[in-house]
Amino acid sequence: MARISLNPPRTLLVRFGEWYSRRTYGKVLDPGQAYGHHSGVLMGYARFERGVAKWNKLDPLLKTLAVMATAVRINCSWCTDFGYWEGTRHGLDALKISKVPVWREAPEVFSPLERLVMEYAEAMTDTAPTVTDAMAAELIARLGEPAFVELTTMVALENMRSRVNSAFGLTSQGFSEACAVPSAG
Repeated sequence: MARISLNPPRTLLVRFGEWYSRRTYGKVLDPGQAYGHHSGVLMGYARFERGVAKWNKLDPLLKTLAVMATAVRINCSWCTDFGYWEGTRHGLDALKISKVPVWREAPEVFSPLERLVMEYAEAMTDTAPTVTDAMAAELIARLGEPAFVELTTMVALENMRSRVNSAFGLTSQGFSEACAVPSAG
């Protein structure tokens, strides 16, 4: 159960957010409802996410794997659920996305670069981060600096999303009902 009401004041901004969410995702997103209690945070976050959606230096599959590995590491069921749905909606391999929680046990499913990206996402998410110079150097060599910057920022952003959603007590909204995504445990 959510720790914050998902019924924010019915301001014009909240109503617009609900309309946009239904139109874009088919339902009103719980994080948007939680953020709706503070219009400045809601607007700032929405602007930022709209900007993030335009970033294109990192391969979309790698971006999805990094975001999912981060959400799984934090154990945010809302983010894992939504990430699976969003990835498959954009045509990414459902098997790969569903195997992110157990990627080390399914090495045949992922390329060496994909495994490195997920390892990096987990290392960034650790408290304290366990990123090594060698890990960063290999990613820069393979992806280039612009994509490495985007990867690093996406993992940091997903840390924020997952931690906020977990703190709010948000859980799966049923986006991936067709496929049970296992928890990291």
